[in-house]
Amino acid sequence: MSVSQDDVRRIARLARIAEPSDRIAQLTEELNGILDWVEMLGEVDVQGVEPLNTAVQTPLPLREDAVTDGGIVEDVLKNAPKSEEGFFVVPKSVE
Repeated sequence: MSVSQDDVRRIARLARIAEPSDRIAQLTEELNGILDWVEMLGEVDVQGVEPLNTAVQTPLPLREDAVTDGGIVEDVLKNAPKSEEGFFVVPKSVE
């Protein structure tokens, strides 16, 4: 698979990236190099290899999943411009 200069212009437009015309040729070469490298990865034999999401196997720290109110309602609300009965008061936005 290869990318043309028109493809690069279209990708830049879709990504809303303003690229000067003199950089289009260089970007085309770079993208084609990346695609060639990805194609080479397809040639690697991965039969029998387990999927891996990290190179280092570390156990996740576990904690008890307990639902709480946080216990700091007053601390949270003291920074609010206005509060009532433990809730933030905001201006009405829908009529």
